[in-house]
Amino acid sequence: MKKTAVYKSPLFLAHQTGKGHLESPERLRCIYQELEREEVAHHLVFPVFKKAQASTIKLNHTPELVREVAATANQQAGYIDADTRTSAASYEAALFAAGAVIDGIKRLDRGEIDNGFCFVRPPGHHAERNQAQGFCLFNNIAVGAKWAIRNLGLERIMIIDWDLHHGNGTQNSFYRNDKVLYCSTHQYPFYPGSGALPESGEGRGQGYTVNIPLIGGHGDDEYARVFNELYVPLARAYQPQLILVSCGFDILANDPIGAMQVTPAGVAYMTRVLVELAEELCDGKLLITLEGGYDLDNMRNGALAVLTELHGASLASDHPVYLQQKVPFNQSRVGQS
Repeated sequence: MKKTAVYKSPLFLAHQTGKGHLESPERLRCIYQELEREEVAHHLVFPVFKKAQASTIKLNHTPELVREVAATANQQAGYIDADTRTSAASYEAALFAAGAVIDGIKRLDRGEIDNGFCFVRPPGHHAERNQAQGFCLFNNIAVGAKWAIRNLGLERIMIIDWDLHHGNGTQNSFYRNDKVLYCSTHQYPFYPGSGALPESGEGRGQGYTVNIPLIGGHGDDEYARVFNELYVPLARAYQPQLILVSCGFDILANDPIGAMQVTPAGVAYMTRVLVELAEELCDGKLLITLEGGYDLDNMRNGALAVLTELHGASLASDHPVYLQQKVPFNQSRVGQS
């Protein structure tokens, strides 16, 4: 069994977005309830971690954006834009969300954990260098990657983004940079409008952005094919020193805003591919960070499915649907692709 770290905090529940908002604390609360069950918790490691400093956030964001978000700390309710709302705890939560990713990368580098999942809010992959948007304040995964490049000297980081939406902020953070290979599978056309196939990077980053825009309706087999036939050979060619994942459970069937048909077994399979790939290429260094997902059953079941694959033992014994669909594909495994 692997030593899987889970990052969680009551502060991520304190980030309030207002009544009826899709990106609500309930998204995490339903997962935290599962994580607090003894039969789940005893399998996992729950590190104590620190918030990222404003100077670290500025590795990826402008001082003006940091000041804009920091100013919300004294406001009970605020709006960055029509979709992106804040509360008095939002700035602190955003600092800790980025801090969780950085802490996970540190512990992977030191060999203290085998892999991990950051169950954080607010999400991050839509946040641009100078603009918070799409429910996102700071780009957690981009900040973490830039921290690793600067502080650990990493030269090849692979970011897989399987959220329903394209991670425009993450793409733009590394669009002219060959130290990050950014790969996104997303519903298209859809918010935020970016992520077309020709968007492949510029300058030194040419070819290091890979977009797989998909119309709605695709499910487990199609996603498995993308992973097996594209991401696996790309990773082997790139030889990443670290694999980071932007995980959105909004690709699961019945999400209120998505049209994909992936099942919990589907995200389990994708995780399994990445676990094996990380073991082959970068000593198992794999860290997953939560982005979207707005159906509570999907959040709960998806999280347990992913954690089961990260840890290597079932954490979903009371979720028979997942167990029945444990191995849904006939696709080749990583070692055979």
